[in-house]
Amino acid sequence: MHDTVVFLGPTMPVAEARRLLDAEFLPPVCRGDIARLPASIRFIGVIDGEFFQNLAVSPKEIIQALARGTKVFGSSSMGALRAAETHTFGMVGIGRIFEQFRDGILDADDEVAVAYEPGTYRALSDAMVNLREALALARSAGVITESQHHDLCSLIKARYFPHRSWRALEQLYPPLRKFAERQRLPDLKHDDACALLSAMGRARKTEAAKAQKTPLRACGVNTL
Repeated sequence: MHDTVVFLGPTMPVAEARRLLDAEFLPPVCRGDIARLPASIRFIGVIDGEFFQNLAVSPKEIIQALARGTKVFGSSSMGALRAAETHTFGMVGIGRIFEQFRDGILDADDEVAVAYEPGTYRALSDAMVNLREALALARSAGVITESQHHDLCSLIKARYFPHRSWRALEQLYPPLRKFAERQRLPDLKHDDACALLSAMGRARKTEAAKAQKTPLRACGVNTL
């Protein structure tokens, strides 16, 4: 039985995530999901969560899990949002998106929101955080000016999140199409999810090593 669960949806395919961490992968988290986990769960990863379909997981639920001694990690999407709110209580935030919310660079939930296909969790739009990063890359490459960068960010941000995409940006400024053909577009959410899974694996190994040493001390055996 796993002692580790990760709430994952459109940020990364489950098959890819399983190659990075041996865990039980559950659909995007919503209100009440953490409280319903069995007592055997000692590590929780929050990557994706529901915003509009159901009530979002609350900071209080995460704080209660932390109080029980469960280690909770967050990144990428809902995980980054809740980690920014509860890292002072012990939730471990991972990645650049978490850092931007923690530091007040980002402050709106819709920065990480995407529309996705029910059942498959295939993303149907692009997250604003990824589009910002891609436009910054285009500016650095000289494809757009600083003024155009600002204008394009404002125009795409003004759209309802299910209608935000790189294709929409290409329609607004066609030279971006050729840029995307020769340049892999960044995916901060995916990168941060990879970092979270790696961090959880390291934390689990550390806890396992501590558990192996503890019985020896309890029996009075000296160890080096």
